[in-house]
Amino acid sequence: MPVQFKERAISVVVNNRPDVLARIAGTFSARGFNIESISANITRNPAVTKIIITTLTTPETITKVIKQLNRLVDVLEARRLRRPQAVCREMIIARVPLTKERQAAIQELIDTRGGKTVSIEPGSAVLEFTGDREDLEEILTRLESLGMEDFSRTGVIALERSKS
Repeated sequence: MPVQFKERAISVVVNNRPDVLARIAGTFSARGFNIESISANITRNPAVTKIIITTLTTPETITKVIKQLNRLVDVLEARRLRRPQAVCREMIIARVPLTKERQAAIQELIDTRGGKTVSIEPGSAVLEFTGDREDLEEILTRLESLGMEDFSRTGVIALERSKS
C-alpha cells in the first residue's frame, strides 16, 4: 500500500520568546520535512504565541513530530488539527489591472467568491479573498485570467470548532 502523504495541520502554543520559532522549524528540517505554510501571532496574552503549521506527511510521522515538539522548551502544547473538527482558512490579496474591459469580470468574481476591494489605485485594484486552499486555488486561476500582476498569500490559520 502506498504511503499516504497528505497536508496535515498542527497547532503549537508557545511562550513568546526569541528563537522558539527557529527551534520548531528545526524539528521539521531535522526530519526532512518541508513546512508548507506557517502562521504565527500572539494570543490575547502577549506572552503566548499560537503557531499553525501545515506539512505534507503521514499520520505516523505527524504523531512523532508532535511528540518532539511537545518536548521543546517553551512549547506549551502541540497537537494535530483534524478536519472537520477544525475550521481552516487562508487569505490572499492580489493586484489586478483595472481596465474597463475587465471591470465587470472583476466585480463578478468579488461578488460570487466573497471578495472585497481593499484599494483602488490608478490603473489597478487590490482585492482580498479568504477561503480554504481549494477555494483560493480556483480564485487564483480566475485572477490570473484577469491579468493578476502580483499577489501575497497567508499561511493556514485554524480554529477548532466548539465541542458543544
